[in-house]
Amino acid sequence: MNIFIDTETIPCQWPGIQDEFLAEVTAPGQYKKPESIAEWMAVNGKAQAEENWLKTSFDGGLGQICVIGWAIDDEPAQSLQVADMGAEAEQFVLASFLGALNDMHKGTSGLRPVIIGHNHIAFDLPFIWKRAMVHNLRPPLWFPRNPKPWAESVADTMLLWDGTQRAGGSMAKICRSLGIPGKGDMDGSKVWPMVRDGRIDDVASYCRDDVDRTRQMYKRMMFES
Repeated sequence: MNIFIDTETIPCQWPGIQDEFLAEVTAPGQYKKPESIAEWMAVNGKAQAEENWLKTSFDGGLGQICVIGWAIDDEPAQSLQVADMGAEAEQFVLASFLGALNDMHKGTSGLRPVIIGHNHIAFDLPFIWKRAMVHNLRPPLWFPRNPKPWAESVADTMLLWDGTQRAGGSMAKICRSLGIPGKGDMDGSKVWPMVRDGRIDDVASYCRDDVDRTRQMYKRMMFES
């Protein structure tokens, strides 16, 4: 059984977290005088703090999952999404996904599914594991944890395309090379603004589309289509 997955994540939603990031901002080393430091902070401090906060969407210890998408073999892609940006909503989505994984595994005669994603060895899988630990939710015993790229339990389309994980291995570039319909003007940087603006349904649709694109890439790379 092949299970194709993708996640969409948002920055840390802890109360007061942006103020914490602002308090940690310091002026570059070339600014020595108090007045020049104060001027730099007045102009750049908030923007730098926001930039640092936005990067927490890549950190499974701080950021949160807002959508999880998956597909089994050739079945239609499906997804789960948060109802709001609270921790309980994320916990419900993650618990439901882990429960769905157990259901997917039933009837496979104990064979271990292959989890397939794009850059999921470096990002999605460790992010899911960290959020599972945060919420004290146990993934299935067969779900890959810190897998090596050559492990039989995983396949990563970024690595199948380019084992060095260079920028040329982006989903958009691979899809263009293979003639697979791409993302259009949508990308991961727009996920948080869309969630913030109440467009979680659109993010979920984007996630499902990425699951479909991953499946198409994988089949082409394995010469199955």
